[in-house]
Amino acid sequence: MSTSFDPTAARANVAFRQVGKPLARTDAPGKAIGRTPYAGDYVMPGMLHAKVLRSPMPSARLVKLDVRKARALPGVVAVLTARELPDRLAPTDIPGQTGQARLKTDQQILVRERVRYHGEPLALIAAESADIAEHAMKLIEYKLEPLPAVFDPEEAMRPGAPVVQGTDNVVARHAINKGDVAAGFAAADVVVERTYRTQFIEHAFLEPEVGLAWIDENDVVNIRVSTQVIEHFRFIADAIGVPHNKVRIMGALVGGGFGGKEDITVEVYLALLAKHTHRPVRLEFTREDSFMGHGKRHPFVLRYKTGVKRDGKITALEVGLISDAGAYVFLSPYVLLYGTIAAPGPYLIENLKVDAASVSTNNMYTSAFRGFGAAQACVAYEQQMDEIAQAIGMDRLEFRRRNYLKTGEPTATGFPPPSAIWTERCADLAWQALGEKTKAKGAVRIGRGLAAYQQSYGRLTFLHDTSEGWVGVEVDGTVVVRSGVTDIGAGQVSALAQIAVEILGVTLDNVVVYNSDSAVTPLAGTTTATRALYMTGNAVRVAAEAVRNRLAARAAKAFGVAAEDVVLADNKVTAASRSDKSMGFAELIRLCASEGIQRSELAIFRAPFTDRLDPVTGQGQAYPDFTYGAHAIEVAVDTETGEVSVLKSVACHDVGQCINPAAVEGQIEGGAAQGQGYALSEEMIYREGRLTTPSFSEYLIPTAMDVPVVKSIILESRSGLGPFGAKGIGEPALTPVAPAIANAVADAIGKRIFDLPITPEKIVRALNGI
Repeated sequence: MSTSFDPTAARANVAFRQVGKPLARTDAPGKAIGRTPYAGDYVMPGMLHAKVLRSPMPSARLVKLDVRKARALPGVVAVLTARELPDRLAPTDIPGQTGQARLKTDQQILVRERVRYHGEPLALIAAESADIAEHAMKLIEYKLEPLPAVFDPEEAMRPGAPVVQGTDNVVARHAINKGDVAAGFAAADVVVERTYRTQFIEHAFLEPEVGLAWIDENDVVNIRVSTQVIEHFRFIADAIGVPHNKVRIMGALVGGGFGGKEDITVEVYLALLAKHTHRPVRLEFTREDSFMGHGKRHPFVLRYKTGVKRDGKITALEVGLISDAGAYVFLSPYVLLYGTIAAPGPYLIENLKVDAASVSTNNMYTSAFRGFGAAQACVAYEQQMDEIAQAIGMDRLEFRRRNYLKTGEPTATGFPPPSAIWTERCADLAWQALGEKTKAKGAVRIGRGLAAYQQSYGRLTFLHDTSEGWVGVEVDGTVVVRSGVTDIGAGQVSALAQIAVEILGVTLDNVVVYNSDSAVTPLAGTTTATRALYMTGNAVRVAAEAVRNRLAARAAKAFGVAAEDVVLADNKVTAASRSDKSMGFAELIRLCASEGIQRSELAIFRAPFTDRLDPVTGQGQAYPDFTYGAHAIEVAVDTETGEVSVLKSVACHDVGQCINPAAVEGQIEGGAAQGQGYALSEEMIYREGRLTTPSFSEYLIPTAMDVPVVKSIILESRSGLGPFGAKGIGEPALTPVAPAIANAVADAIGKRIFDLPITPEKIVRALNGI
């Protein structure tokens, strides 16, 4: 549940008919009554059921793999090992690229000789039933010879450590060097040094990985799957050795992802089995499989050293970041880059040094997760801000005010964001909205915390991102939008519909959106990096505007007025200066159709294209723009048990322009809940590389009983680069929540827990001085 507040001072002085209204999403009815299928609901006659055999060891040599008994089992159709696969690798680099050179980081599809993490796949089984496949898996005989392993990224960087990747386990390094850090520290009155740590966490999306694959009459491998990236068809084709036009990906409309379905999960296994058997194949991960079947959020070690004057001005900042990439590279270089750029937060710091490394270990591999490195950085920089304020005896909010970036000022990489920076306004409003402080009682103490943030939207600009969208109008006046955008719960499809109807002047019930099919919808790029509204929304905007311009020109001719005088609204066409001139929208469309006037448009939208950042200084443009905001929290901490209850949760974000306020509130509520779990309870615990929290019995996510009503304060500067001045909110909604909770707990108990999650055990130990 959420309550929404929109201050009058933040309202854009713009009148919209469809945009900015909390309209029922186009996908809402089907989901509300259960008519929208999950990826796992799709079945076909004669389909096979697949299973994946995984290694129980985190580091080993595969010395024996005997599948003869499994293949002999009645009902087993195929058992594939690395010996049966083409001599190809599974792609792990950043997805969706259409022209940029990829990093050479691909991994083995199935283990050939060496196991690098607990759960690495050894074999694939396809059988007439899931039970037979499960039985066959138990009949496979294998022998693993343990190899030396390393599980701590700092140990993995030391000479003599077991090598997991490359020659020294370091898979990426990034740096920022700006100003004169030594002089900045020399000028400081106080220097504060702290180390913060974040943990492995799981995406916990609604539907575990599942898909159905089949080969059609044209020898095309079709895959129906819950994914964030239909452009994976290219990588899958490369992995199985077929042309790109022989793989088709169709996405589902529900299931959730949060970054966990940005990488390829089940798709390559399905494609290989379907190609081998020429039968439809279904592969469904159990929740326990899912815990081993996709990358987790990177744990970070974040060392901060800050110099500050007594008046609150930061004079220097030095940051060291180390992330655990796990056994394979995946998106670790990019997550590290995001963390590096985000390291100083939404603050103007003239003297800055950041050194960052991502390091391979024999832990589970890590990859994309909502917040993508910037969330881990925020955990550190916002706790550091509270630590500094305490050290110099200054109010926490006042200290922040003296250092916030202002509109037009450059970020850490020297790039001034093109949009408004309303961090101070967001922080002040969120803090004020907490209202009167709850009274402490007995052993329960009350604390409050705040965190501000700077989060990019849109992909790294050196990737040269593009998105295509198609808009057309049928002869009866109904509107069709076609876009390859994936939408597994966040509402991207409905946003496209709302954009199109705003421009064309029809109502939302008159539009249908076809999406997420790599063969028949224009490729829109990934649903990642808070880019979908910015990129795909703008592609649809450009297409709809082109259609509208042609329609308006024909209406102007009929009315005898200028095209600028034509108004398309509420399914009608009128002339602003001639009240006697009007016609129905459908009538105009029939007129255009009779004269052969084009009623559709395929458009492409291009993000800014830049070079990479300077490798030494880290200077340059990395993203199109940023979203700014803040989150305020009030907690109650039982000092006897260590239990933390979140009492109040207030979010304030400048979203540029709401396309749909109800959808924005949904993102904020979800981010608040997910951030609460990140702060207090969620952790993938690995002991010597083995997962010891393999299900929701041990991995604790917040329930509806744990999360308070979230108050959403939505500001609209209308300065963003998205349609109508929108900014992204998908990832920003999560980023400040965990550090706000950490600051609130520290405020309550007078001691800081420097490593997430902040569990009752850690609180009790801290209070007892342990």
